[in-house]
Amino acid sequence: MIELPVISEEATRRKKPDWLRVKLPVGKEYAKVRKLVDEHKLHTICESGNCPNMGECWGAGTATFMILGNVCTRSCSFCAVATGRPPEYDTDEPRRVAEAIQLMGVKHAVITSVNRDELKDKGAEIWYQTVVQTKELSPETTIETLIPDVKSNWDALYRMISGGQEVVSHNMETVGSLYRRVRPQAKYERSLEQIKLTKEFGKRTKTGIMLGLGEKKEEVLTAMDHLVEHGCDILTLGQYLQPTKMHIEVAEFIHPDLFAEYREEGLRRGLKYVESGPLVRSSYHAERHVNV
Repeated sequence: MIELPVISEEATRRKKPDWLRVKLPVGKEYAKVRKLVDEHKLHTICESGNCPNMGECWGAGTATFMILGNVCTRSCSFCAVATGRPPEYDTDEPRRVAEAIQLMGVKHAVITSVNRDELKDKGAEIWYQTVVQTKELSPETTIETLIPDVKSNWDALYRMISGGQEVVSHNMETVGSLYRRVRPQAKYERSLEQIKLTKEFGKRTKTGIMLGLGEKKEEVLTAMDHLVEHGCDILTLGQYLQPTKMHIEVAEFIHPDLFAEYREEGLRRGLKYVESGPLVRSSYHAERHVNV
């Protein structure tokens, strides 16, 4: 059982800066996506992860689909997705996701999942079938898959990424020194190795890091160097926002100017594309990451 930090009264009263204000999700396109997600009984990380960009992205007629259920076997201290023992997965889910993407008519689809550590193949076959069936119904749609840590099951990794997707993302989430506190069931070096093997497989690689968890600037720059060394093409940097009082609290709100500085540093160090800003999340502007 993870011992989470006590949330102080000071932290509870801490006011978000103006640059973190977001609009409520409204509009005709948002309602259309909402209806499709409900009708097809689909899970989206937009909802499960309390994403601040849900209004903008859904309003544009796009969404990030979460396969393999909405209960995760991991208990990361930053994440709003439910933790526990997942029910049996739905073998018909790939078809339903593919049909929903076709109905939405999206040009670029993002697919992610919870961790399914209890499965021998980590859910790799469902991943593979989801991408293949989406490509069959929507051959012009480009796909990014945001895949979990496979715990060094490289056979599972190769199956996950062999369906024909254009971009494969795996989030580092934070700097190495904070892993035990933020991602206690993951390993910094193992995630780097997963990115390296994905690149060697021939895929465009991507990762995301949250800022404001107590990391030092030098650690962020070092992480960038490690990512370049392991073949990462694209990096997203965004502000961590505490989803509930039970989750790890925000150590600092990072100013937009520092996000801009990190973007320039990442490009200077050899990353091909850096999306950096307070409200940036893994799939934000994902359509721009296909051809970098």
